[in-house]
Amino acid sequence: MSRLIKYPIPDPQGALPGTQEPISIRQWQGLNTYDPYSISDSQLMDMSNMCTADYPALAVRPGYSVLGTFGSRILGMGAWKSELHIIANDGVWHKWNGSSWTTLLTGLDTSAEWTFTVFQGGEWDNINLIGVNGLVAKRYDGSTVVDLSGVPAGSKYITTYENRLWVAFGNEIRACAVDQPEQWSLFEGTDNDSYGKTIESTRGEDVNMLSGSLAKLTIGMPNSLHELYGGVPSSFVTKLITDNVGVLNNKSVSSQSGIMRIIDERSIYDYAGGNLPTQDFSDVVGGFLSQMDANGSAGSDPDLLYFRTHTSEIMVYDSRTGVGCWSRWTNIDPEFFLLLDDVMYIGDSSGRVLKLGASTDDAGTPISWHITTKPFTNPTMSQRQRWLKLWLYAEIPAGTTISVYLSTTKDGNDFDIVHTVSGPKTTADRIIIPVRSVVLENTVRIRINGNGPATIHEIVRQVRQLPLF
Repeated sequence: MSRLIKYPIPDPQGALPGTQEPISIRQWQGLNTYDPYSISDSQLMDMSNMCTADYPALAVRPGYSVLGTFGSRILGMGAWKSELHIIANDGVWHKWNGSSWTTLLTGLDTSAEWTFTVFQGGEWDNINLIGVNGLVAKRYDGSTVVDLSGVPAGSKYITTYENRLWVAFGNEIRACAVDQPEQWSLFEGTDNDSYGKTIESTRGEDVNMLSGSLAKLTIGMPNSLHELYGGVPSSFVTKLITDNVGVLNNKSVSSQSGIMRIIDERSIYDYAGGNLPTQDFSDVVGGFLSQMDANGSAGSDPDLLYFRTHTSEIMVYDSRTGVGCWSRWTNIDPEFFLLLDDVMYIGDSSGRVLKLGASTDDAGTPISWHITTKPFTNPTMSQRQRWLKLWLYAEIPAGTTISVYLSTTKDGNDFDIVHTVSGPKTTADRIIIPVRSVVLENTVRIRINGNGPATIHEIVRQVRQLPLF
C-alpha cells in the first residue's frame, strides 16, 4: 500500500519563512542617550536642528530673522509692555518698538551683564522696567531711562515679590519698603519696612540667582537653593532647600506653569518649590549634559523649554506630547531668551537680536540638520536578520536635499551614503532606500542629513528573521 506524500502548501504571496510584516515608525519621541539597544525604535540617538513641533512627525526647527546687531555680545534683555529692550557691549540701551530701534542711553559699562524686572507702585503711575548690573541701577518709565535711587550699591540681581523689589549682592538680599521702589532704608518696626538678610551656605558662596516667579522668593547659589516665605518682614522666613543642587547663573533658570527649571553644572532640574529639585525629566538626555557650560541660559514659552547648555547648542523640551520629547538645536548661541507677546527673542553671543520662528531659514541661510536612529536588530539580538526593504516617507520642499546613510555598528562613525533625494516632494512621498550594503547585517542604524525645510513622517523597514542556531 503506497503512502500519501504531503508537500508544503506554498505561500500565495511568495514570502520566505521568517519574513516579518513591515515595521513602521511614525510617532517620533525625540532624543534618548540611554543604551541604544534598549531604547524605543521611535527615539533617536542623535539629532540636530529637528524638533517635535509637528508631533508625531519630525520637522526642521524654526528659523530666525535678525532684528539688529549691537557690539559683539548682548548683555541683557528686558521688556516694557510690548517693547523689547536690550543692552549690548556697545554700552548702549536700545529699544525695539516692533519696527525700529531707538537709543535710550549711552555710556554704560561694556562687560557687566544686566538683570531686569518690572514694577508699578508708589509714586510711579506707570509700569517701570528696572535693570541692575552690579554697578548701576536704572529704570525706564515709558519715555526715558533714569537712575533708580536708594538701591544698595553693588546690586547684581533684581526681581519682584510681594509688591517689593528685591536685589542681591554678595551673600545678601535686600528688599525695598512695600510699594516704595526707591525706599530701601526704612526700618520703623512695621510691616511696611524695608528688609535685609544674609544668606548663609555651607560653602560660603555668594547669591547668583534671584527669582520671584514661584509665588515665593527663590534664592540660588552655585551649590545650593534657598527660599524666602512670608508676605511682610515680621513673617519672612528663609529656608535651605538643598545644598546638593545649585544654579549656574541668574539667567539659567526659567519658569513655566508654576515649575522652575534650573541648569546647574551637572544636569537640568525640575523645581516646584518647597520640594527637592529632581532631574527625572532630563535624565534621558544626560549624555548631552556633561561638562555644562558656565554661561548657560534658559527660556520658556507656553509649549517649549529652551536650555543653552554648551556653545551653540540648545536642548529643547516639549511637554505637549504627553511623553516629553527632547530635541537638540545647534548653530544658535544664546546669551538671553525673552518671550514677548508669544514671540521668542534671543540675544546671542555675537551681539545679534534674533526673532525666532520668523522664517524657515536662519536669516537667509538654509538650516542644516540630521537625525540618527538607534541600531535596529531582531527582537532577539542573537537571531540574525536579512534586510529586505526600507522606505522613508517625507515632505521635501523645492530647494531641500536630503541624504540617507547606513551604519552597521552600535555607535561608530562608519556611515555610508546610500541615497540622495531633492525636492519638491510637498506631500508625504515614499522614498525607497537601497539596503544592498546591509542586507545581512544584524545591526543597522539610519542617519538622515538635510539642508533646508523638511518633515519626516515615517520610516518603514521589512526584514526576514533567519533561523536561530
